[in-house]
Amino acid sequence: MIEVTNKVKLTVKDDDPNPFLQGVFKPIGNEYTATTDSLKVIGEIPKDLNGVYIRNSHNQVHDPIGVYHYFDGDGMLHGVHFENGKATYRNRFVRTTGFLAEQAAEKSLWPGILEPHKATRPGWGSMRTMKDNAGTDIIAHAGKLLATMSQCSDANRLDPITLEPVESDTWNVDLAPVGICSHFKVDNDTGEMMFFNFSETYPYMNYGVVDAKSNLKHFVPIDLPGARWPHDIGITKNYSILHDLPFIFDPELLAKGERKVTFFDEMPARFGVIPRYGNNNDVKWFEAKPCFVLHLSNCYENGDEIVMEGCVSFNPQKPSVGKQDENAFEKQIKHFQFSKENTYYRMYRWRFNLKTGKTKEEFLDDEVTEFPIVSNEIVGKKYRYSYNATFDPNKPQWIDGVKKFDLIGGTTETYKYGEGRAGSESQLALRPNAKAEDDGYLITIVNDMNENRAECVIFDAQEISRGPVARIILPDRAPGGSHSCWVEADRIEGERVS
Repeated sequence: MIEVTNKVKLTVKDDDPNPFLQGVFKPIGNEYTATTDSLKVIGEIPKDLNGVYIRNSHNQVHDPIGVYHYFDGDGMLHGVHFENGKATYRNRFVRTTGFLAEQAAEKSLWPGILEPHKATRPGWGSMRTMKDNAGTDIIAHAGKLLATMSQCSDANRLDPITLEPVESDTWNVDLAPVGICSHFKVDNDTGEMMFFNFSETYPYMNYGVVDAKSNLKHFVPIDLPGARWPHDIGITKNYSILHDLPFIFDPELLAKGERKVTFFDEMPARFGVIPRYGNNNDVKWFEAKPCFVLHLSNCYENGDEIVMEGCVSFNPQKPSVGKQDENAFEKQIKHFQFSKENTYYRMYRWRFNLKTGKTKEEFLDDEVTEFPIVSNEIVGKKYRYSYNATFDPNKPQWIDGVKKFDLIGGTTETYKYGEGRAGSESQLALRPNAKAEDDGYLITIVNDMNENRAECVIFDAQEISRGPVARIILPDRAPGGSHSCWVEADRIEGERVS
């Protein structure tokens, strides 16, 4: 069965010259429900693969106000539900308040991230000028999905199977108007979710904990020197790690109402280690080399140390926020071109000693990689494997493969998707009663631009270089996206801990 369950009318111009509205990023308007009884499957879907893989994406519906940025598009979820060797695919727009308002108006009502000065009504995000597009992150917690954007937004709740909206949590109101930032973390052992948010006004950051039943149990302000643009948070068994990085709006210009993102390469990066239920006075700040961190692989406790690993850049590219010039597209391409010449992110390790207050740092690899993921079961614990995206250096935001890091054995393994094929952030689905950290399947969505279609691709996580064990041909493209999640079959209804 392949059914078009809904058609959303697109008003984006087909010939819009913005490269992030063309090719692999070109939006689609159809929402599908399809099963593998009708979809072509190359190979065999493992019968012990049970759960849901969901990938978020920016899928712009209306002709944008001002210059469109890749982070502006309306959130669209692509979900593949696996059960007993079969799968069901669905894609759905995230029907945020902003999305519904623009559907009623049949046009864009908010500008994007690049030109906040064009706002004519209150908005969402740390700048309070954008639409809540919920197009960045997607995480499962307490039996529901949370779709959010990186600039902070509502905690948009959806059903993990149908991808349809469900009633929001009451704490979503408590966090207004700032909301919740993407990249919150869930501890599968306790069912708790740790999160942060940030804004241009004091307090510049807040930190919180939501319990296994989705009750807000802890929410405290964090004292920072000024407005920041953090992106991720780390957790361990007992602590969370907050980021205060020198890639920020110039504070002197911000005081005048101008937003200029600047990398202050003489300002140290700071990482705040806070007990899970701690407050501002409990934070221990550790200084490190000036840098920017998009995404962490994992964090864990090792004796007196907190170990944090992820992808770092010591020369982050600066998006041009404010009035745009004729080079706006070229600047944005450079911002998203993951290469040694431009956005140079590499695997890195920080060690924060809780007794001495000292920081140790080291590179783990020299290849450009990003979007690192680990198994849900070992988030916050000592681990061995990280699966990272690799990139075509000549194409913006083009994931051309996946690289598996054995951080204990010191080896790597890589698989490339092939010419004209662009991947997504992967997820690791462990087998029932898995005997090893990589005893399971690696899942991603690949857009094949040669065929103008998308595929859900499944690997044996222990041998990714051998290629997929199964490929499910999807009904349409899945426009280039950011993040994904895996929901284990026994977490679809709620956390394991009551």
